[in-house]
Amino acid sequence: MRKSYLQLLFVLISLLCYSTGAWSAAGWTGYSTVSELNPTTSGRFLVKLKTAINPSDCKNKVMFFRDYGNKGSHYLFNTLLEALSRGKKVRLYVTGRCELNGYSEISSVSVIP
Repeated sequence: MRKSYLQLLFVLISLLCYSTGAWSAAGWTGYSTVSELNPTTSGRFLVKLKTAINPSDCKNKVMFFRDYGNKGSHYLFNTLLEALSRGKKVRLYVTGRCELNGYSEISSVSVIP
């Protein structure tokens, strides 16, 4: 019985170690204009922001995403759309979560004139 608990603990620790690649650092990107805003039918929108500062360790440093099902996603999308249409600079808060294509998940947008 004790041996099976130790095996289960080993498996859980191994899974935790292997899953850390899907998470990286959280924080604000640098300010930049939105290069692209891509609404998709796959349950998320994509944002391209060419910034020199990106605290995320995700593979792709200029692409970001937000799932439509997350609370407040429509506010983020509308803010980004407005900033894109007016040429305003934005910064994004990356959560530290990376998706399969290496894009960083965002949870906030900040706009400056």
